[in-house]
Amino acid sequence: MVENLFDLPIEKLIFYAVLGFSWTVYLWEAYLAYRQRRIYRSTTHVPLELGKIIDSETFEKSRLYQLDKSTFSFWSGLYSETEGTLILLLGGIPFLWDAAGSVTARFGFGPEYEISQSLAFLTLSTLFSAVTGLPWSLYNTFVIEEKHGFNQQTVGFFLKDAVKKFAVTQCILLPVTSLLLYIIKIGGDYFFIYAWLFTLAVSLVLVTIYADYIAPLFDKFTPLPEGELKTEIESMAKSISFPLTKVYVVEGSKRSSHSNAYFYGFFKNKRIVLFDTLLEDYSPLNAAGEPQAEQPEQPEGEDAPSESKPKPKNKKQGCNNPEILAVLGHELGHWKLGHTVKNIVISQMNSFLCFSLFAVLIGRKELFVAFGFTDSQPTLIGLMIIFQFIFSPYNELLSFCLTVLSRRFEFQADAFARAMGKASELYSALIKLNKDNLGFPVADWLFSMWHYSHPPLLERLRALGSIKQD
Repeated sequence: MVENLFDLPIEKLIFYAVLGFSWTVYLWEAYLAYRQRRIYRSTTHVPLELGKIIDSETFEKSRLYQLDKSTFSFWSGLYSETEGTLILLLGGIPFLWDAAGSVTARFGFGPEYEISQSLAFLTLSTLFSAVTGLPWSLYNTFVIEEKHGFNQQTVGFFLKDAVKKFAVTQCILLPVTSLLLYIIKIGGDYFFIYAWLFTLAVSLVLVTIYADYIAPLFDKFTPLPEGELKTEIESMAKSISFPLTKVYVVEGSKRSSHSNAYFYGFFKNKRIVLFDTLLEDYSPLNAAGEPQAEQPEQPEGEDAPSESKPKPKNKKQGCNNPEILAVLGHELGHWKLGHTVKNIVISQMNSFLCFSLFAVLIGRKELFVAFGFTDSQPTLIGLMIIFQFIFSPYNELLSFCLTVLSRRFEFQADAFARAMGKASELYSALIKLNKDNLGFPVADWLFSMWHYSHPPLLERLRALGSIKQD
């Protein structure tokens, strides 16, 4: 059978190799998930080592939450892999390309207008992905997240948000893709260098404008009010020469009770963003659980409260001010230790390598024939075939290496916060955040090694210091 396989035309070998590798990766991921689900099912009591860190009620809640998420991930992953396989086997990509050609032809653009057809193809394919992914996203949000107390959205808000995301994505994706295709077309022998420089410029621009112009289309950003917390944040930033210009609070609570914090910006223009769910004194989810005074009537026409639905909490969510400073000490450690710059350099080296290899492979007709393109070699299809399919083994290896590197960076950032004298506060903050987000503190070693970009809770606490005895 193996000999017969190698007697196949090169186009068929490429196609079956891509399909075989895709299923190999899926089965590997499914095996890892099975190992982790076995942990969720069997670990029903708090391990002795975690007894002073997490109570049995929270432990059981996190176990059931992660078990539901894992089961959902199994079925959605199986659907996604089956859908992708059927698209390849039934010639879905050339079919959609021809459909895009039919659309552009109605507007008077023939096959010679390849970029126009490429944009139509891109719109149709992203629309298809959005529609087929919508039921899964709805189930995840309104069944799983709702069941475990995280969802804060209404169905109307969710759908409006999905339409807005699709529209914004198209507004960015289509112009950028058209310019990239044009650069590849006119770039000559060194087009890959120009294409790489263009994507570098686009990524830097998007990182710069995202929080100021794109994110506010979806979430409300307000400056952190003057007070002790803001003063302490500015003082800490100054102590390590972090060029902080603004501190924002983002209204994450209207979507979910999960919490986060991050910084962004280049050079001397850095901003810090804190989710309101991270801040014990600002989270509306805490206020929802407290006895409330009589509320004033909302003026007619104000529909903001109907956009989300805070749920009562039995205990406070988020961190106190010293813990928030410890979390930010960790985040600023990433900056001070050069992790952000290192990640950008790795990303751009990878991008340049991929474009260089793309330049070598784009002329190989058998790659196009393998996926049903016998009469044409569209550049956008070439990008898809080479970057998504041909590079998939390399992408998997790179992803694993970056996961290992990320865990190393997390330990280093924790050590930086500890050196700033915030070990105790970070210790308690990590425990609180794990509880608030229902993170399960027990992981299968192989699943953890392959998937976790952040070290498991217990490993981070051990690194910060011995488990507290009080």
